[in-house]
This record gives sequence, C-alpha cells and structure tokens, in this order.
Amino acid sequence: MTVDGRRAVTSHSPRIGLPHGGPDADASVAGIVILLVEDDLGDAILVQEYLSDSDLEARLTHVATLAQATAVEFEPECVLLDLHLPDGQGLDALRQVLQRWPNTAVLVLTGLNDAATGSAAVAAGAQDYLVKDQVDAAVLARTIRYAVQRKRVQSAERTLRDSRLQADENTRLQRGLLPTPLLTDASMTVISRYLPGQRRSLLGGDFYDVVQTSDGTVHALIGDVCGNGPDEAAMGVGLRFGWRTLTLAGLRKTERMRLLEQVLVAERPHDGMFATVCTVGINPGTGDVILLSAGHPAPLIIAPGRVYPAPISYGPGLGMAPGRARWRESTTSVPAGAGLLLFTDGVIESFCNDGARLGEQGFIDIATRLTTIDEPDRYIDALLNEIQAADAGRHSDDTAVLYLRWPRSHTAAVSSTV
Repeated sequence: MTVDGRRAVTSHSPRIGLPHGGPDADASVAGIVILLVEDDLGDAILVQEYLSDSDLEARLTHVATLAQATAVEFEPECVLLDLHLPDGQGLDALRQVLQRWPNTAVLVLTGLNDAATGSAAVAAGAQDYLVKDQVDAAVLARTIRYAVQRKRVQSAERTLRDSRLQADENTRLQRGLLPTPLLTDASMTVISRYLPGQRRSLLGGDFYDVVQTSDGTVHALIGDVCGNGPDEAAMGVGLRFGWRTLTLAGLRKTERMRLLEQVLVAERPHDGMFATVCTVGINPGTGDVILLSAGHPAPLIIAPGRVYPAPISYGPGLGMAPGRARWRESTTSVPAGAGLLLFTDGVIESFCNDGARLGEQGFIDIATRLTTIDEPDRYIDALLNEIQAADAGRHSDDTAVLYLRWPRSHTAAVSSTV
C-alpha cells in the first residue's frame, strides 16, 4: 500500500487507538504510552509502521486535532505533535500541550522547510523535533526513547529540588518553633525537648519560649496548635513570636492572651483551628509563680520525691470563643530545690504497655519515680525515654516539654505586671 508515494504497511503494527483513547490507551499496558496528534492520516500510518518495525515497546493512540488530544483521559509518556493542525498552529499548539501535560515528553513533527520552527519549539519546552521526511524506524524509536528518559530525569531533578526547598522551609519553621531562651540570669536552668509525632521531619504545632524581662521575672510559654501540618507549624511560629514581643513590651498575661487570640483568628486558614496555651511568670528570688492557662494542662512542680500539678484556673483555648473568652491568673510558690515542668498533651496522650492512654496521673507517677535523678538533662531524657518505650510508636502527636529550675536567692524583685 502507498500513501503520497511512500510505503505504509499496517500488518502486525501497533494498533492506532480511537480519537479519545479508549481501551487502547490504557497506561497499565507494558511499553511507552504515546499520543500522536496528526491530522494527516498518511503520516499517522507511517508513524505506526515505523514503531512496528522498531525495537521500541510502545502503545500508540492517534488523534487528529488538538481538541481531541487535550480531551483524552490518560496521561501519555510521549506526545508526537504536528505543529500544523486544524485547530492549533506552531508554538501556540505546543504551549497548550505542555500546559495539559507538564510531565510528558513532547516531540514536534515539522516539514523539511520548517526546521527553524522545530528549533524554536525545543527552546519553548519540547524535548526534540523530527523532520517528517528524514524519519525512519530507528530514528523515531531512538528519539522517543531519549526524549522520555530526559523528561524523566528532568522530573526527578525538579522533585529533588522541590524536596530540598521543602526541607529548607521545614528547617526555617523548626528554628521558629525551637527558640533560644532570652535570659540574663545564668543560674536559671532551661531544658527543652521537642519530639515530632511518628518521627516526622517537619515539626507540628507545638511551641514554647522563655524570656527574662528587665525586672528579673522569667516568663515561659508552651502551647499547642490543634493539628500537625505546615499550617499549624506556621501558626505556632507566629504565636510564639507574638508572645515574645508582647512579653518584652510589658503587657499583663491576660492582655497578651487576648491579643494572641486576635492574631490566631485573623491568620488561621479555617474556623476550626485553635490553640491551647500556658504561660508562667517566675520570681527566681522567692519561687513565686503566676500562671495562666488557655485550655492547656497545668505545669507540674517537680520536687525531690514528689511531683504535683500547679494550681491553675483554666480558660478556653485561643480561637474557641473569639472575643468572649476570659482568663484568670493563678499564683503558687515553687519550693526551694524544685522545678517547673511545662508540657503539651502529646505526653499524656501516649500509650502505656497495656494499650491504655498514659494520662496525667500516669505521667505524674513516672515523673515522681524518676526524681531520684537530680541532673535536669538526665531527668528529662529518662522521663521521655520511658514514655516513648511504652508507647512504641503508636502515638502520632507531637510532644514538647520545657523544664525550668533555679537556685533560690533573694536578689530579684518582681513587679506587679508578671
């Protein structure tokens, strides 16, 4: 059989599919899935013959127009695109195909006198171009194979680059969530740990901070934005920065909480996002502590041989009742030689060996038994190691702890704004 003076053999050729793909376009079939966009039936039959005569494992679907091409329901690995179609010409047709399949290798088909357009197409995003009168089975197979491989490499490089950018962003978020304490009193011991849930690389919505104001008061914050995705992590960073700024500006705890809630409500991506927060103001000289909780667990007072929750008045979490929430301060005293442990609910929601949740009392029992360890770093590590060993990876929430301990002295004075 001849078409326009050229031989075209259709026996044992790869089958040309229906215009909209159909079963012949099933990408699960072995071989490269190719979409030929060509309005000249003779040229289409020649492509079919060349593929049949080559060693390339391929599955070919032919459509005659750009509209038919963009309507197919599968994603080809390679598109052979004629640049002169009834409904698309030149680089405009190429741009539509690249927009439809950004991860697909596109080869343009040109005439002998149109090689310049082919070069321009490569510059615009095509993998290569083929001059129709200079193609045979070997050239077509080799060009398709190389084009698909190059596109796969480009896609892998882009994925790797995106992963690196995401890792950099994660690192910036982690630096925001894991602050450096701002302390002028070198005798204050601050131990912090942050354990991402299920060993995720990206930290979630737990956050904490410690700053000391000019009057000697040590202010500490711990909080938990509900959830553990990037939105929650970003919100945690924002709340921590906001709290540090408001604290250094000298605002009272209740006023800080009100303004933090305004920030959360204004910035949250959906109405269901909320945060629990606990803040403390410590007078290192007397051991007096002023506490405030917005739906967050009370800190534990860690004394030799005894651990117990600090008395606290609970208010609603930030964002739970915007504009209507009220919070009250509580006052307590930490005995000489004792410390204060702030934590997020990831600790008490972990699992025990029997499959039950640890709970606050279980946490207190472990913390009490380990008070024989006097060194703060070792104490916190032993506490978390025991909890993690019992949980055995069953818990998916983040865990943050902040342990504060200080020697008793009488050189510090505390103003009424703690």
